[in-house]
Amino acid sequence: MGKLLAARLHAVKVRPYLADALFALHIVEDRSVPTMAVDAYWRCYVSPGFVARMPLEELAGVWVHEVSHLLRDHHGRGERFAREHEESGPGEGSGPGEAGESVAPGESVAPGMSPADGRRRLRRNIAADFEINDDIFGDGLPRPAGAAVPSLLRLPEGLLMEEYLRTASLAALPVELAWLDCGSGADGQARPWELGPDGAHGLTRQQRDAVRFRVAEGIKGRPGDAPDGWRRWADEAFHPPQPWRHLLGAAVRSAVGAPGVGENHSYRRPSRRSAGVPGVVLPSLRRTPPRVCVVIDTSGSVSDAELGGALLEVAAIARAVGGRRDLVSVISCDAAAGVAVPLCRAESMELIGGGGTDLRSGFARALRSRPGPDVIVALTDGQTPWPSAQPPCRTVVGLFPRPADAVDENDPDYVPDAPPPWARVVTIG
Repeated sequence: MGKLLAARLHAVKVRPYLADALFALHIVEDRSVPTMAVDAYWRCYVSPGFVARMPLEELAGVWVHEVSHLLRDHHGRGERFAREHEESGPGEGSGPGEAGESVAPGESVAPGMSPADGRRRLRRNIAADFEINDDIFGDGLPRPAGAAVPSLLRLPEGLLMEEYLRTASLAALPVELAWLDCGSGADGQARPWELGPDGAHGLTRQQRDAVRFRVAEGIKGRPGDAPDGWRRWADEAFHPPQPWRHLLGAAVRSAVGAPGVGENHSYRRPSRRSAGVPGVVLPSLRRTPPRVCVVIDTSGSVSDAELGGALLEVAAIARAVGGRRDLVSVISCDAAAGVAVPLCRAESMELIGGGGTDLRSGFARALRSRPGPDVIVALTDGQTPWPSAQPPCRTVVGLFPRPADAVDENDPDYVPDAPPPWARVVTIG
């Protein structure tokens, strides 16, 4: 046990940004564990024989390897991949342990686990190892002999577990890796030696999230100490990609449903308050379907694929306002605005442009249309000047993503203005 704790201290010394996670692991000694393994509740199961024969620095690397599975949520991601793909990735359903229910030479199957389940477990474990082993070794942590790295299957480094699962064939897995077993913390499948959710010394979901948060904040606070893979993880750990199509639809629905949008006074049905004012007929406030004008950036900086995506968004916008295509119009705009075209079929609408960009003319054209729009939606890459005054209607801006270091070829010092604060902004893609 002393050697194991010394190895953990060495891991903390060479990877200080992982200290909170390494000290959060609870050690469980168990001779039935092949090497070292973790479960989803942050228990680390250790074989005394494995510890005795491993050099201390390599043992420190195993500490970092196992805690990396938990920080990157490989157990949860493995289970989600299995549900979404129904275990039908490349190599599933074929090769040893699948069709013939036989096991590869040297491969062990846990009690209660079928050979097919054993092959799936091994495949997920190896894919998870590929994701983390390409950047955790070196700088004080020598790579142990037999560590699973993407080059074993001639795969590129830097991919995620899910990408390796989609591209790696089971039939190509080396027999030498059959011993691998990092526990359910690596693939989501429980092992006989694990204590389970009701066992002692397990961390709750809140405690596990707190550990991940502290590690992510430590990496972002001192970015020079961590490799690129860990910095990307820290940036995305608690800021997952947003479902932009849902956000855009919600932004449009919020705009068209705001107080005052599509509301007007009408004498077709007198107000009930007229009874309190004899001899006077008061109009009632009636809600009419809102009108939406979509201004599409058709300048040369917007690709054909993005224009095709813009047309799909126009169709989605029409659905967001109740399917009333007659209330949605589209304006093509580069340096000058085209005519506001009523939406009949967005898929067959022609977008004209290809020059410079000035969406101010598109906004002006939209506001001149009669009847005027209740909402203006601008789909653009953001390389445009914006109106100096807030339009008298709600505004939603859908931004095509651009690299942070993108520049204007004609003016390298040009920095585009950010969308105005009065617009609801959603990044597309």
